[in-house]
Amino acid sequence: MRRLNVANNNKALKVVKEFDAFPKVPDDYKKTTVSGGGLSILTFVIIGLLVISEYQYYSSTELKFDYQVDTQYSGKLQVNVDMTVAMKCDFIGADILDVTGQDTHSFGRLTLDPAYFDLSPKQKKYQSFIQEVNRYLQTEYHAVQELLWKTGGPNFRGGMPPREDKPDREPDSCRVHGSLEVNKVAGNFHITAGKVFRHAGMRGHKHMTPMLPPSDYNFSHRIDHLSFGEPIAGVVYPLDGEELVTINNYHMFQYFMKVVPTSVRTYTANVDTYQFAVTERNRSINHHEGSHGVPGIFVKYDLNSLKIQVREEHQPFWQFIVRMCGIVGGIFAVSGMLHDICGFIVDIICCRFKIAEEKNRKNTDLVNSVSQPLNSLVNQFPSHNIENNPLLSTQVQT
Repeated sequence: MRRLNVANNNKALKVVKEFDAFPKVPDDYKKTTVSGGGLSILTFVIIGLLVISEYQYYSSTELKFDYQVDTQYSGKLQVNVDMTVAMKCDFIGADILDVTGQDTHSFGRLTLDPAYFDLSPKQKKYQSFIQEVNRYLQTEYHAVQELLWKTGGPNFRGGMPPREDKPDREPDSCRVHGSLEVNKVAGNFHITAGKVFRHAGMRGHKHMTPMLPPSDYNFSHRIDHLSFGEPIAGVVYPLDGEELVTINNYHMFQYFMKVVPTSVRTYTANVDTYQFAVTERNRSINHHEGSHGVPGIFVKYDLNSLKIQVREEHQPFWQFIVRMCGIVGGIFAVSGMLHDICGFIVDIICCRFKIAEEKNRKNTDLVNSVSQPLNSLVNQFPSHNIENNPLLSTQVQT
């Protein structure tokens, strides 16, 4: 019974052996060469470099973007403002008004602090850095999302540093800063001359302007920060570091913004924020020349109905394995083909030289085989007969 089982096992193994797709070549039939060894070393080096590169690619992450309709229509929108206007705080008012006409005081209040429009050396350095970053993002870095949301990006903590010196003069400007909770509808944030006064029972409001001389109007301003939603560390917004100076007293600055709701779900951030695109326009107010309007700073914003979802994901492990197998197998196959092609070319070149050498050797043997009988025949005649016989003499000379 045991012998029968062994026989059946051997028969099964023999059947399985017939399906072997990887036959083994005995070592006695293998021939190693220097060129093959050098190519093998080069192949292993290339495989090692590609494997390291593929592992780094697998370790990194990529961003996925989804677009859907924003269904949170009943929420609130947070507006963050920090700017300095080249006018005293007693002469200006800052508020926000949306299309619903809701009372502006219900959105919150901004803080107005006396400040200096000129920056200290430390503050100038910070402003130059922010402007350089914004210029780089706008002109050179085309994949901005890779820098803003991806893990491993710059962990930049924004904010104008405090002034390290105190000038020996009175503040000549006003810093307007704070956050407002507004409705998720189009609105208009503005800073203009005069304090805000709301009409009782009426929609809208007025700015009560004191008897200011034209020389006190100056809406040159610097935007240290302006964003929507919860501020995120490491993100520089488009208007951060913006500074506009005018020599005209009556001047209107307008910013038109398109705000896009954005949900960020990455390994370093889990927030709901807003991105925005902005267009800036400014002009002087001169009623005599037909340029009408109210001097001041106006930020008009509108929300997009689409929402962007940002997700950070790793490459799947199975995709990493497939790419690794493709790299190793492909390099081995290509290197083997290159080795065979180079060997074939070398054989062709060497074969031509061998054929030419063989032809020369055969010609030499033929000449030697003909000249030997002739020399033996000539040697049978006496030398004085050969000299007196012109025919033999000619043949010998030939």
